[in-house]
Amino acid sequence: MSASDALALKTGPARLGDAQRAKERAPIADDMAMLRAAVELTRDISAARASVYWPDMLASALLGYAGLAGATLLDNRWAAVASGILGALALYRALLFIHELTHIHRTALPGFRLGWNLLVGIPLLTPSLMYENVHTLHHARTRYGTADDPEYLPLGLMKPWSLPLFLLVALLLPVGLLIRSAVLVPLGAVIPPLRRLVWERASALSINPAFRRRPAEGDFRRQVAWQELGASLWAWFLVATAAIYGWRPLAIGLAVVSLTAVLNQLRTLVAHLWVNEGEPMTVTAQFLDSVNVPPPGPIAELWAPVGLRYHALHHLLPSMPYHSLPEAHRRLADKLGLGSTYHEASHPGLLPLIGRLARSTMLPR
Repeated sequence: MSASDALALKTGPARLGDAQRAKERAPIADDMAMLRAAVELTRDISAARASVYWPDMLASALLGYAGLAGATLLDNRWAAVASGILGALALYRALLFIHELTHIHRTALPGFRLGWNLLVGIPLLTPSLMYENVHTLHHARTRYGTADDPEYLPLGLMKPWSLPLFLLVALLLPVGLLIRSAVLVPLGAVIPPLRRLVWERASALSINPAFRRRPAEGDFRRQVAWQELGASLWAWFLVATAAIYGWRPLAIGLAVVSLTAVLNQLRTLVAHLWVNEGEPMTVTAQFLDSVNVPPPGPIAELWAPVGLRYHALHHLLPSMPYHSLPEAHRRLADKLGLGSTYHEASHPGLLPLIGRLARSTMLPR
């Protein structure tokens, strides 16, 4: 009989749940050897390469819009559905470059922020303003996992029904984005209290309902102005076109983007273990609460593209460009070995992670 079996017999399910939660919440000291290795082993691969970013983003956007066009124009239903799925996957990859924009130095890739916003962010009503100066709060050492973290909820400690609700919200996101840019932002331009409300509550890709965004300042404020204007003009164009030529193309487009949003929400669901209840965490604790899904397993590139299959490693090295994360992971795994703290953040795949999270929600409270 194993030690865990003996514990289960002695304590019963409720006590076992308490023991597991206590273990998860116990303070975790920083593994300084791992933190030093992460920096020292990766200095030579820390530069963002335009020769990778631009072709990847452009090809993803082109394939995504081609798939969207096929979903709208093809007469064969199954071909249209297949084209829509392909478009959703490609647009998902293109959209996730918003994550890279928040971390790369502003001078690293000249024109990339503008190009991404014009080709992807504004057409999909998700300009980079919705992530910039928000996502970096998630990486602040004293904010991660606390009530001040816009991208953290203790989902692993919530009720089981919270998980399907979390995914359902994503289905409605494209309609919400259309209403935001077509109605709320223009009205806010003439109604200051509404403008403040929209900025605080509906201008960030945040999952923490308690998060309130602070006013934009300096150069970022100017970026917000042109991005909001661009998104509103595009939203009006979409609505006007639908009113003149019919609502079917817009409805199909919203459905494809809904699938993209669900994919992202599903990835978010397994990006962390979600078991912190608001206490500040060490860097190592944050790393262990995050998830790597390293190869083998090529399917992970579909649901966690642009380097996000190495999300735990990303929390160790937030500025590391996505194209360098596989090599950084290989170096750290080889250096630190299977029994290391680094290895503990590696998980086998999407379904085991969902199962783990679902079981966590069912533990007695």
